[in-house]
Amino acid sequence: MEFADFLTLEDRVDLIVSFAISGEVPEDVISLTLLRTPKYEPLLPPEERGVWISRDDRPKIPRDMLAAVNWQGDTVVLVSTSGQRYEVDVHRVDKEEIREAKRILSKMNADGCFRMNMQRQGGPC
Repeated sequence: MEFADFLTLEDRVDLIVSFAISGEVPEDVISLTLLRTPKYEPLLPPEERGVWISRDDRPKIPRDMLAAVNWQGDTVVLVSTSGQRYEVDVHRVDKEEIREAKRILSKMNADGCFRMNMQRQGGPC
């Protein structure tokens, strides 16, 4: 499991939830980013529509899309269509950032393009 120190969020033309993951050295930060641009999706072929997932310290996987999000308490598990699995502990992240991230993820999933389960410990969000 990796640890996120903060999130970068955007809710404009692009919908972005990006986890800032601690690297091996304190100065290193790795971005695990979820990106969707619903405004321009009608211009794309169907197989390129949805939420793109990328991690800046790994080679790019063509058409790696988000398949599932499981957010249980302080643990977030992301699974991509290529089979990549990312497990992130967000206990260091500000609670308001977490609420906003969940809201943006719900907006990203307005059409049900990925499986989503978001609960806090002890019950639903």
